Amino acid sequence: MIKRDEFVSRFGGVFEHSPFIAERAYDDGFVSDVLTVDRVHTELVAIFRAASPEERLGVLRAHPDLAGRLAIAGDLTEDSKKEQAGAGLDRLSAEEHARFTELNAAYTKKFGFPFIIAVKGLNKDDILAAFETRINNSRDEEFKTAAEQVEKIALLRLTSMLEK
Repeated sequence: MIKRDEFVSRFGGVFEHSPFIAERAYDDGFVSDVLTVDRVHTELVAIFRAASPEERLGVLRAHPDLAGRLAIAGDLTEDSKKEQAGAGLDRLSAEEHARFTELNAAYTKKFGFPFIIAVKGLNKDDILAAFETRINNSRDEEFKTAAEQVEKIALLRLTSMLEK
């Protein structure tokens, strides 16, 4: 059976900079010898959904801006770097970058957390269109949408980790 520190080390970053989710999953006695994508995702999502609103907001706020200053500085997590590069966000024109910067600022000001979208399979135009649509949502609607996207990102990350 996997030890707690090993489990947290392996899965603590699935929900961006939020190892408490993996810690609680382990402490709940969930862990077995068979760690499948569906099993781990189901448990981690259950922990995320059971977290307090403040903790869930903290998970949302742990995500980087898309094509933002962390990306420019090279300070993204490896997962975020790969995800953003896969969508072409590391190759934006000056005009596109300016538009993302403007939307990031407006979105964060309105909602109090960064715009979050599972970028796998999307390109910069898809992401920009979603950004421009979702910025018109209510805060409650967008909190729900962002949380759903976080869960989708977690599934994509787990699939990458466990189906190699």
